[in-house]
Amino acid sequence: MEALRTWWAERSLREQRLLIVMIALLAIVGLWLLAFRPLSDRLEAEQQRHAEAVTALAQARTRAATLRGREGPSVAAAPLPIEGVISRTSAEAGFANARIAGQGPSRATFALGAVRAPAFFAWIRRLEGRGVVVDSLRARANSDRTLAVEAAFRARGAP
Repeated sequence: MEALRTWWAERSLREQRLLIVMIALLAIVGLWLLAFRPLSDRLEAEQQRHAEAVTALAQARTRAATLRGREGPSVAAAPLPIEGVISRTSAEAGFANARIAGQGPSRATFALGAVRAPAFFAWIRRLEGRGVVVDSLRARANSDRTLAVEAAFRARGAP
C-alpha cells in the first residue's frame, strides 16, 4: 500500500483526476458487463420460456378438451353477453393484457399487442366450440415471432 501511496503522490493533480475518471468509467463498464447484461439476458430468456409455457398450456388444454369430447361437430349457442365469455377464456389462455370491449350483448372486440400464434388460434377454436365466431381478424407479425391481433367476435346466429 505504501508503494501505491507514493506512486499516487508523484502524480500531478490533473493526472490524479484523469485516473479517478478512468477508474470510475472502468467500474461502470465492469458493473454493466458483470451484472446488468447477464440479468437482462436472463430476463429475456425467462420471458421466452414463459411464452412457450403459455403456448404449451393452451395446446394441452385444447388437446384435453378434444379428447374429452367437449369440442365436436355440435356447437352450443354462446351465452350472452359474449364479452364475459371472451374475457374469461382469454384470461384462462394467459392473455392477461388483452383489451376487450363489448358492443352489445352479442358482439365484442379483442386486441392484444403480442401473442403466440398457436396459442391464439387454439383459443379461437375453443371459442368457436362455445358458439362465438370471428367476424373479422387482423394480425400483424411482431419482430419477436409474436402477433399483434385485433379481432371482432359475435355470437353464432347474431346478425
